[in-house]
Amino acid sequence: MELPEHFFRHEAGRLVAALTRVFGVHNLTLAEDVAQDALCRALEVWKVHGIPDNPAAWLMTAARNRAFDRVRRERTARAFAPELSRFFESEWTLGPAIDQSFEPAVIRDEQLRMMFSCCHPDLSEDAQLALILNVLCGFSAPEIAGAFLTGRAAIEKRISRGKKTLAGARMLFDLAAADFGARLETVQRALYLLFNEGYHGASSETPVRVELCDEALRLTALLREHPPGATPATDALAALMCLHSARLPAKLDQGGELSTLGAQDRARWDARRVDEGLALLRRSARGDTVTPYHLEAAIAAEHVSASRFEDTDWRAIVALYDRLMRVAPSPVVALNRAIALAERDGPERGLDALVAVEDSERLGDYPFYRAAFGELELRRGHGARAEEHFRAALAVARNAAERRFLERRVAEARRKGE
Repeated sequence: MELPEHFFRHEAGRLVAALTRVFGVHNLTLAEDVAQDALCRALEVWKVHGIPDNPAAWLMTAARNRAFDRVRRERTARAFAPELSRFFESEWTLGPAIDQSFEPAVIRDEQLRMMFSCCHPDLSEDAQLALILNVLCGFSAPEIAGAFLTGRAAIEKRISRGKKTLAGARMLFDLAAADFGARLETVQRALYLLFNEGYHGASSETPVRVELCDEALRLTALLREHPPGATPATDALAALMCLHSARLPAKLDQGGELSTLGAQDRARWDARRVDEGLALLRRSARGDTVTPYHLEAAIAAEHVSASRFEDTDWRAIVALYDRLMRVAPSPVVALNRAIALAERDGPERGLDALVAVEDSERLGDYPFYRAAFGELELRRGHGARAEEHFRAALAVARNAAERRFLERRVAEARRKGE
């Protein structure tokens, strides 16, 4: 038996959620220590006796036993979860109270409460993401630093600040609180940013961080399981993630090189994810609210619905980008709209739109902004100009795959310019 990839990360988040319910959020470090102890014990035992038939249940039992021991040993010296403290006073109620904390439905709710707590309004978006990745997804500070191209010390500071904020709250966020709706938008935004970091991120190692995309999908599915969280916007966000992640298998070709949308082998797209995304997009249409997630998911749906790149309905995509620019304008949206315009109306229109992008300085470190100029100049037959743009893009390439891709574009532009 082989464990699925990232098994221990996923289980770490579930263990910490259950243990935090027992110990209280002010004892989050203790919850993490006990979870880590259970994971390390599993590695030791399974190495000798093999992986059990239900490894997740084995871990939960190990963590439950350690939680029971710690509460029994320290209940007179340490304050535990306020909601459960009265049950810890008697041996008759101690065991059932801890057992209940490890029931699947309770763990699901505690993970949600943790997610909402991590998105505390006093924390920056960067700190919220670092906290979610560390506490709920089991990523270490060095791993998070690598994903966000940020120094380890800065990530550790964000995590520490976030955990102090959680401890100060004394209790995790109440899912029945009156401000659930306001906090829900923050949670959706955090999950959106987490997915984008995996799909479009600036990792120095790889242009795609599948594990970040998978974690965003997992947490969004968790949010959709909670009826108040399963709003049309959440469904649209889940649709967007599914439709983009369906194309991940072809984003890198068989040789590990970056492949543009037009060159991707569409047979490698994940058909199950496509179907799931389209179903979620249809479900998100209930009600009369159209969010940026709806529009971005609709654009992704147009792409996956075309059997060939040449069959793409660029008219519909430009119209969707026009709407997106009205409700959520940004330089990235304007860049993507310009590329769509070029496909619909020709490279000259696309170049005009690229030049007109507002706040384009925010795209200065994004290699595919300058590369877009290069592609359109190449299509106009201006090889020398294209090479200049590709070289500018190459100067800010973020990883080896991007550098190799842009080096090939430089070489192509040089050939066309000769």
